[in-house]
Parts: sequence; C-alpha cells; structure tokens
Amino acid sequence: TSEQDLSSIPTKDRTLFNKTMEAVKHTGGCHCGAVRFEVWASPHLHVFHCNCSICTKKQNHHFIVPKCNFTLLQGSDNLTTYTFNTHVAKHTFCKTCGVQSFYSPRSNPDGYGVAPHCLDPGSVASVTVEQFCGEQWEETMRTHGTIRAMSRPAGTSAENQHKH
Repeated sequence: TSEQDLSSIPTKDRTLFNKTMEAVKHTGGCHCGAVRFEVWASPHLHVFHCNCSICTKKQNHHFIVPKCNFTLLQGSDNLTTYTFNTHVAKHTFCKTCGVQSFYSPRSNPDGYGVAPHCLDPGSVASVTVEQFCGEQWEETMRTHGTIRAMSRPAGTSAENQHKH
C-alpha cells in the first residue's frame, strides 16, 4: 500500500492499519509498577542516544513513536513532569521510583520517546542505536533526514498532518 493509498483511509482505521503493519505491541513501565503503558512499534527498534545536558545526566536512550501508537494504561496520577529551556520537551517520570519510561521529546512533540530498557521482555527482536548530537540540537535537527517523520503515523506526510 502506498502513502497515497493510505490518505484515503479514515484516520481511526489508518491508525489500526499502522499498528498492524510490521508492528508489535510492546508493554512496559517504571520500576515500581505504578506507571504502565503499551506501545505499537517495530520489533526492530531504532534508538537514539542523545548527548544533550539532560539526556547525558539521565542516560536517556529512546525510540520515537506517534502519539496514536502509545497508550498509558495506568499511572497518570503518578506522573510528574520536568521542563527547562524551551519547555517543549515534557520529561515525565514516576513520582514514586523516579523512572522516566517515556516522554515527549523536543524533536517530536507530536509523539513519544520511549525507553527501550523500560519494555517488558519478549517483544524486541533487535536494537540499532544512533548517536544524536543534542549539544548542537538546532544543527542536528536541521540536517537529520528522518527524525521528524518518526512521530507521524505511517502513511501521513507533514502536509497532510497540518490539514487535520
């Protein structure tokens, strides 16, 4: 199915289509179990290792998914959020154990960055890690070819998203 073909599919059906196209349901959460989620993504994860100030301090590694592929199953009342600088990124973490299992990244505020190390065992086939130069965030974003598209549902373009 081409990108053009998908645009004729209603959004809710396209979301289901995205979840079944080479995607598996991953489940995961924080250390204490208060926060639990499920996320539809490839079993072959493309993980970013960022060297910006906060990612370095937290050792934040994450893969990016569209918001429609992520469901918080429990723990919304147990999450707190930290922001700084531009306040675009929303660093959510468990109030009890302090683990950030997912967050809204500055690069993709229309999606989530999910920590692969917070997934339950059994659904990940492979992990490819890409270094991301967060110390030079603006330049890295300007030159990176694919990161912005990673939070868009499959079959949608930037132009189509702005029309909705």
